[in-house]
Amino acid sequence: MNGAESLVRTLLACGVDTCFANPGTSEMHFVAALDAVPGMRCVLGLAEGVVTGCADGYGRMALKPAATLLHCGPGFANGIANLHNARRARSPVVNIVGDHATYHRPYDPPLASDVQGLARPVSDWVRSSQDSVTVGRHAAAAVQAALTPPGQVATLILPADASWSEGAEVASALPPPARRVVDGRHVRDIAAVLQRRQPTVILLGDDALGERGLAAAERVAQATGARLRATGQVRRMARGHGRPAVDRVPYALEKALEVFAGVRHIVLVGARAPVQFFAYPGKPSVVYPPDAELHTLAELDEDQVGALEALAEGVGGTQGGVSAQPARGGSLPRGPFTHEGFGAVFESLLPENAVVADDAVTSGRQLFGHTFNAAPHEWLQITGGAIGHALPCATGAAVGAPGRKVVCLQADGGGMYSLQALWTQAREKLDVVTVIFANRAYRILQGELLAVGAKPGAASKDLFDLGRPALDWTMLAAGMGVEAARADTLEAFADLFTAACARRGPFLIELEA
Repeated sequence: MNGAESLVRTLLACGVDTCFANPGTSEMHFVAALDAVPGMRCVLGLAEGVVTGCADGYGRMALKPAATLLHCGPGFANGIANLHNARRARSPVVNIVGDHATYHRPYDPPLASDVQGLARPVSDWVRSSQDSVTVGRHAAAAVQAALTPPGQVATLILPADASWSEGAEVASALPPPARRVVDGRHVRDIAAVLQRRQPTVILLGDDALGERGLAAAERVAQATGARLRATGQVRRMARGHGRPAVDRVPYALEKALEVFAGVRHIVLVGARAPVQFFAYPGKPSVVYPPDAELHTLAELDEDQVGALEALAEGVGGTQGGVSAQPARGGSLPRGPFTHEGFGAVFESLLPENAVVADDAVTSGRQLFGHTFNAAPHEWLQITGGAIGHALPCATGAAVGAPGRKVVCLQADGGGMYSLQALWTQAREKLDVVTVIFANRAYRILQGELLAVGAKPGAASKDLFDLGRPALDWTMLAAGMGVEAARADTLEAFADLFTAACARRGPFLIELEA
């Protein structure tokens, strides 16, 4: 058995049965092994950033890693942006990166590069198999690393001769470590802080944003008067009618400062202390008062849900008390796009059990507050700030959660980074409705220019404008094999979105925003 075949068989033995790939010459023996060994679903991406973004969305929904197949250092480099997002989301991902044969590297061929150096900043685990004998063991260790709480990016580099050489063996799956249990005394200490009933915010992230975690957090909040907030960027969050209405920490510094004004205590559950996304001249980096005390109930690798449920018991939180939200009544808004109007339409029409992948940037910044009463759904957000994430994330999520409608909310500027994901959606017949917010600009940068105290001029207007010529997303989608239509009013969007959600397969709506 050669190294490539041992790799495929080991991945399958470890439960990895999906591979998002953009292969090259150095990976041909791995591709041949995929032909020879049944059981691996192979999904082609036309760009490496699509491949890695798909693996992120898949990992978030399937709760296990997919493999990626990338070509040498440049191929890996093309996928780094969405691996950065995946690492920030703590998604389980196993990268397989082909490399030159060990004896060929000293000749410095054109694609030679420091693959390990490229991999380390966006990987929690990196290995290079120097011979076929080690490939199976390394593959099993990579899957174990990816599944290590709270989820990790593992990168295995496979030189071509380690792939084609004989003498390899299949390795058995290695058990990943369990989440650490929070000590009961620590839970009681946090309960004592909350029972002082001083102004407190409980900041939730990671597993705490699932249905059980949110329900327990709501019990704590009702018993103690603490306020709940989600981190500014959420990996996966249960939302909608019947679930606690928890908003995110705002992106805008002034609004975030308002959220934490006067707060004496911040309890962190699967979250880091809240900081501003960027620095601005003369403004603070942290968004909470300097005299506020930080308390960590559960770290990222700890059992956050169990800790919240124990805390709810400790403070006397009663069961089943989800905060009621006022019902939205009347007809749906009409006319041109507004944040409030779109939120109302989206809240009313989002299908039950949908998965929303959000990289809408400025057009979607206020959506959380307008969609608390939507049908129960889950929300995946860009976590690392590398835009162009929603299109591949939604694609991977549809593979990882078959049978669920996936809705992709993508800004038009960011969407140009990864529009090839539409082709994969068409090829795989994935059930994804994509909404492109066409504001014809890098609008977020217009606001950032003002935030740093600069004045817009001719150069900045040219650099932020997406006109001359305007992007035509209906034609771009058609070129990728996805049916599409344009909406210039909220009522036109409502009609298209309703029809798209009633059918299966990919559809794109370009919404004038």
